[in-house]
Amino acid sequence: MIVEVGEMKKVNVNEMPEQERHSPKRKFGAAYKEISIALGRDKNSLDLDKRHPFDLMLARVPAGKSYCPYHAEGAQWELYLVVSGRGIVRDASGTTEVSAGDSFLFKPGEAHQLSASPDEEFVYYVIADNPIGDSCYHPDSRKFAVRKEGDAMVLVQGPETTDYFEGEE
Repeated sequence: MIVEVGEMKKVNVNEMPEQERHSPKRKFGAAYKEISIALGRDKNSLDLDKRHPFDLMLARVPAGKSYCPYHAEGAQWELYLVVSGRGIVRDASGTTEVSAGDSFLFKPGEAHQLSASPDEEFVYYVIADNPIGDSCYHPDSRKFAVRKEGDAMVLVQGPETTDYFEGEE
């Protein structure tokens, strides 16, 4: 629930319901809270007053799962802050363990993947700069994701369109 205090909009993250996402074979999965959306961000607007110039999300990844496939954003910067648990961050140089208090950044073109350690949940905030027209490359499955209107995506693998998790599990 948004509370307006003067011109300020306020939400309490502890009171927000979680949303969930899972891949068909459950290799990927997480619960998350889209804080920017709760504060009024309109995903479908091109107006930065309605779209917001950045997004804030709280993610909770179950032990042994990954939030999403290994990928590189074409235009988006992503800043992470680990709240609790231990995670494994994969990038072009290999993997690095992270834990509560660690913060790290990926700039456009830097492939990455966040996973929970095998034995504990991994919770973190991510702040992304939300560029209009971003695209994404998935090196493991050699797919491209291209944004359409609003938050919709078209995924292409070779000459064909495909599913988001195709070739990832």
